Amino acid sequence: MQKGTIGVTTENIFPVIKKFLYSDHEIFLRELVSNAVDATQKLRTLASFGEFKGELGALDVRVDIDAAAGTLTVRDRGVGMTADDIDRYINQIAFSGAEEFLAKYKDSANAIIGHFGLGFYSAFMVAKKVEIHSLSYKEGAEAVRWTCDGSPEYTMEKGDRTERGTDIILYIDDESKEFLEQVRIDTLLKKYCRFLPVPVISGKEQEWKDGKMTDTDRDLVINATEPQWMKKPADLKDEDYLNFYRELYPGQDDPLFWIHLNVDYPFTLTGILYFPKIKNNFDINKNRIQLYCNQVFVTDSVEGVVPEFMMLLQGVIDSPDIPLNVSRSYLQSDSAVKKISGYITKKVSGRLEELFKADRAEFEKKWDDIRLFIVYGMLTDEKFCDAALKFMLLRDTENRYFTAEEYKKLVEAEQTDADGNIIYLYTTDPVAQYSYIKAANDKGYNVLLLDGQLDNHFVGLLEQKFEKTRLVRVDSGVIDQLIRKADRKEADLTPLQRNILTGIFSSQLPTVEKTNFLVSFEAMAPGDAPIVITQEEFMRRMKEMAAMNPGMNFYGELPDSYNLVVNTEHPLIVALRDKAGKELDSEVNPLADSIDSDNAAISEIRKAAGDKAPDAEGEQKIKELEKAVGETRERQNKIVADYAAGQPVVKQLIDLALLGNGLLRGEALNEFIKRSVSLLA
Repeated sequence: MQKGTIGVTTENIFPVIKKFLYSDHEIFLRELVSNAVDATQKLRTLASFGEFKGELGALDVRVDIDAAAGTLTVRDRGVGMTADDIDRYINQIAFSGAEEFLAKYKDSANAIIGHFGLGFYSAFMVAKKVEIHSLSYKEGAEAVRWTCDGSPEYTMEKGDRTERGTDIILYIDDESKEFLEQVRIDTLLKKYCRFLPVPVISGKEQEWKDGKMTDTDRDLVINATEPQWMKKPADLKDEDYLNFYRELYPGQDDPLFWIHLNVDYPFTLTGILYFPKIKNNFDINKNRIQLYCNQVFVTDSVEGVVPEFMMLLQGVIDSPDIPLNVSRSYLQSDSAVKKISGYITKKVSGRLEELFKADRAEFEKKWDDIRLFIVYGMLTDEKFCDAALKFMLLRDTENRYFTAEEYKKLVEAEQTDADGNIIYLYTTDPVAQYSYIKAANDKGYNVLLLDGQLDNHFVGLLEQKFEKTRLVRVDSGVIDQLIRKADRKEADLTPLQRNILTGIFSSQLPTVEKTNFLVSFEAMAPGDAPIVITQEEFMRRMKEMAAMNPGMNFYGELPDSYNLVVNTEHPLIVALRDKAGKELDSEVNPLADSIDSDNAAISEIRKAAGDKAPDAEGEQKIKELEKAVGETRERQNKIVADYAAGQPVVKQLIDLALLGNGLLRGEALNEFIKRSVSLLA
């Protein structure tokens, strides 16, 4: 019997700590089963080279539980190990049997998945003692038994195994008894080993008998050894892809389409990515895509391997260029991983363009279900954005779809303003903003539908990508303001008329919490609405983005600001203007003249002082005049407000405009209803 100390030195333990440090204890099962599969695949490779001439027999990996003995055993019929092998690959931790094997058989050993010897030590996270019983495939080899209690000391002696292969026996410690439960082990095997290339057997198949589930005499094979992503796309039908999706994601709606990844240079990568139907109220689920290394499950936290926006996809990625034992920081810094991420982006965008070109009508049918994915990708990935501009679609309020180039050609003739900018009008709610859309359509303008969750960010991106183009929500101004033409008519009001009408409407506006209104005037068509309420584009965008981005709280705290735009050409406004002029001129004109006179006097004092500040006497006089102007303006405003309060039509016009924008609530809404009834009487 040989006794010794496991060879752990500063030089060779460092890579173990750096690359193979485990955070989840359950990972031990993946490592041991992977090593067993590795040993089995080695034997197959040796047989194919004629270096093993014996009978292969049934090549499988078995996981057995003996709850009474407190043991979990992983056994294989692979290459096995001699005492020298164990001394080299187990007792000297820095060596990796798989790496040495790969170097020798690099052209045909792609199925070697483990770093044999390194992953083995994960067993001690759950076991108080571990035994290895092994017999090498080599002629004349002697069986060997190795035992270690988790300390650097081990014993190795001649064993009694008579069959080629290896048993790893774990004596489970008291804190890890869950790993002696068949249900727990089967769950882990299905998670980590469901697609391994060698059959993995755990327990027996069960059937319902005598009112309960009972074991049969048939072995329960956990895994499918030839998953669909390892096959050639030419050998698969649509139904094969759909069945595989249903296996991965039972109970979900079928995907819209899929992409089969298959590349062998400059890295090796296979996989299938599915496009599920994506709802507007999306949540980036971190475990949609499963990452494998030669059919061994690695992780479903694939940040860094795929771009962030592709978290919305589902499916499988398999690459031996990604190590089994990964950390997020490793993934984010590894050059091979970055190349893989770039390839996947290119492949996905290429597939989308291919689908668009092959069947435009079918692509349009699927557009609403994949739009969020594409918009998210364009916002977060520059390369994908540039590629997506070829197949991205814009949808208008008439449910017609356009490419970016098609839409530009559609609107540039009519929707180019006096400064040469093409104005893209859009709506986020075609029902609530119906009157604004109709006003635009009546002018011959087209309106886009941008009602997605990310569209307040997306409009900014489109403005960056499209030259001399602005996107403006259709309710952010009266239509002639949004697309200003050179021959636009100005509101024909005298300064006094403007002051009186401003006072009439501003005095009758209801108080709405955290909301400001600014009265303005536009010469619209007589048939347009008498009053239109609009919200300035920039501030509205900032506030909407602030709602999604905590870092923009400044904008979120600002009050909502609306424009109450009075149509000076509407018959009701013309009549109101003329009536107010007749009834208020005698009172308001003298006050207006007084204000003008006092303001002129203030200007003269400042003018006389030149570039210097007025002297003390001048400053005192200015204060007296400014006070007089303020008092006179207050009297003027009160006269106008009192007059407006006696004109029910003013309140009615304001409330109708507020109602159309969802801003009339509570008591103000109740008063509007009562007033409407009285006006009808």
